Amino acid sequence: MTEPAPADRTVFRTCPLCEATCGLQIEVRDGAVKRIRGDRDDVFSSGFICPKGSTLKQLHEDPDRLRKPVVRRGVDHDGAPVFAEVSWDEAFRVVEEKLTAVRERHGAEAVGVYLGNPNVHLLGAATHTRPFLKALGSRSRFSASTVDQMPRHVASGYLYGSGVSMPVPDMDRTDLFVLLGANPFASNGSICTAPGFPDRIDAVRERGGRVVVIDPRRSRTAEAADLHLSIRPGTDAALLAAIVHHLIGTDQVSMGRVSALVEGTGELAAAVEGFTPDWAAGVTGIDADQIRSLADEIGAAKSAAVYGRIGTTTVEFGTLTTWLLDVVAILTGNLDEPGGMMFPRAATERVRPSRPGRTYRVGRWASRVSGRPEVQGELPAADMPDEMMEPGDGQLKMMFTCAGNPVLSCPDGDRMDEAFASLDAMVSVDIYLNETTRHADVILPPPSALEKSHYDIAFYGLSIRNISNFSDAVFDSDALTEEDIYAKLTLIALGMGAGSDPEIVHDQMLRELLGAETAVEGSPLAAREVDDLLAQLAEGSGSVRVVDAMLRTGPYGDQFGADPDGLSVAKLRENPHGIDLGALEPRIPAILKTVGDRIDLFAGPFLEELARLDARATEWAMDGRLRLVGRRHLRSNNSWMHNLEVLVKGKARCTLQINPADAAELGITDGIDAIVRSRVGQVVAPVEVTDSVMPGVVSLPHGWGHDMAGAKMDVARRHAGVNSNVLTDPAVVDPLSGTAALNAIPVEVVRA
Repeated sequence: MTEPAPADRTVFRTCPLCEATCGLQIEVRDGAVKRIRGDRDDVFSSGFICPKGSTLKQLHEDPDRLRKPVVRRGVDHDGAPVFAEVSWDEAFRVVEEKLTAVRERHGAEAVGVYLGNPNVHLLGAATHTRPFLKALGSRSRFSASTVDQMPRHVASGYLYGSGVSMPVPDMDRTDLFVLLGANPFASNGSICTAPGFPDRIDAVRERGGRVVVIDPRRSRTAEAADLHLSIRPGTDAALLAAIVHHLIGTDQVSMGRVSALVEGTGELAAAVEGFTPDWAAGVTGIDADQIRSLADEIGAAKSAAVYGRIGTTTVEFGTLTTWLLDVVAILTGNLDEPGGMMFPRAATERVRPSRPGRTYRVGRWASRVSGRPEVQGELPAADMPDEMMEPGDGQLKMMFTCAGNPVLSCPDGDRMDEAFASLDAMVSVDIYLNETTRHADVILPPPSALEKSHYDIAFYGLSIRNISNFSDAVFDSDALTEEDIYAKLTLIALGMGAGSDPEIVHDQMLRELLGAETAVEGSPLAAREVDDLLAQLAEGSGSVRVVDAMLRTGPYGDQFGADPDGLSVAKLRENPHGIDLGALEPRIPAILKTVGDRIDLFAGPFLEELARLDARATEWAMDGRLRLVGRRHLRSNNSWMHNLEVLVKGKARCTLQINPADAAELGITDGIDAIVRSRVGQVVAPVEVTDSVMPGVVSLPHGWGHDMAGAKMDVARRHAGVNSNVLTDPAVVDPLSGTAALNAIPVEVVRA
């Protein structure tokens, strides 16, 4: 029997709230959190902490956070939903009844799933959503990836053979760091796990390097850079194509070690022939000589990391832009080299013998309404309303939303809200009754972050340094963790009943994982007995045992005793500040999963995309309309952390930023309300006149709009703001990845 934790203690754990993976020192007194600060001994973050990390106490104690399952019991006199707390057993019985009824009447394809961004931060979701999706047997899968980073997956898939082989900037060793559409001073980094991003950027400059930021806004990151170039929203592909043109035309191509593996450079020269810096200047708003100078600087730098993020992926040419970023790295010898763009090696990565690669595929199925193709196993989030509301075979009648709020985070928010209201049934796994989950029949709330174990399976695969750190729960909880919730849902979907034991799923997952390892020829575990390995796993929940199995069989693992110094959960528990596994190392060609282990620049339809850019860019960028972009704040994390007073208090942040020249032309003054109107909707927001946005650009932050009846987030309601995604047009997506264009939205602005 486990001894109860002492009432007074100091606990070290990793912050689960964003991608930075900062180490926390949590002081517990009288059984409650007294103080949270950065862990100075953490091997990665060295004491860095942002304002969000220090609020895990408030999140844990938030009175609006659901502690027990709730089931809808009708509506009140105002039409708002009424929910009642129920037992876990009853909640799962209702789920079973709803799912069975929809499947029997409409078939498996009538049931869909939306996975929100927090799932990648949650250990139980990271390990256990896959068997749940498989058990549902539906191809109607959606996620936050198509309102975020899906272009990165697609570009990697075509170039390297795997959608999860994503190069990250080796910023701690680079001589030139160029950031496009990224503001890590506010976001803490993304597809680039790096705690203390501001200090790391300062370190680039302190060692004699340079930092360049390309962004329509003069963000906090831009203010800290050596050079900030304002660019018209959505035109990054034009800029990068011009840089490629200049590098080739001035004979500055030097691919280095990977040159023998690269195909398509001849086609590339012809494809970018018309994308001159002079042409790009008219599209991007950046002077042609400045484009040439930037290209020369990248080409001449001893090492250069050219990195793009959400401002470059949530636009119409997101995948082309991402591909061009990698092309620049390849041409300048900065792919897979120290100081350039490199591939991490996570401790949970699977170790497998080399085998022939295969062609990366998309479009294995398609949306029944829009015809847009499947990418990475899912359909575009922008298509959800049509899939729910358009009658016909395969119409979605039931949705599972998992740690997501698509009513606020996905395109055409008003219609998204209407679509969820139209469903026959809905189940949500969420800690809040929010703008989306208020439509649910059942809400299944996991415990708080302090009541469950944590390991960053995804983010250590995107880290600028190879790191491993495990955290046990700080407090016990009677609530089911994510892995138990998804295990129960899996068993229900398989027809085994709401009363089935989730341990059935945990055991099956572990047996499959370990069975695969013992079957690898030449492995230290070859021919070992799975039952023997199961008996040696660490104590803990289902996901803890899965992580232990992955660590022990991974590239740094102890191989269940074969390497006594190797990693395991037990070893990480002995090292609460984490274990540093070293700097990134070159991995090509071993990491390639392409045909012939080659990097074919045109394995994907990039010639066609370049032609489309050429035909579209000038008209698209020069139509004279204002373009809307989003923005982030250090105290905000999408929509779900707006219910903590300590993070939202003070000056209102959901304002419409507009350049003084545009404001004067439109007769708009600071502090008044303005109407912002797009093709699909309009919002009214208070105006903030500022030269931090370039002329022709307006900005609204993402994730606000907490004024919908039925949501129970009282603090968020008091700081409601407006939902910028009411303005996002679902008809405009990046065709290669299905990603919605949340940025560069054409709008008009008038006085309210």
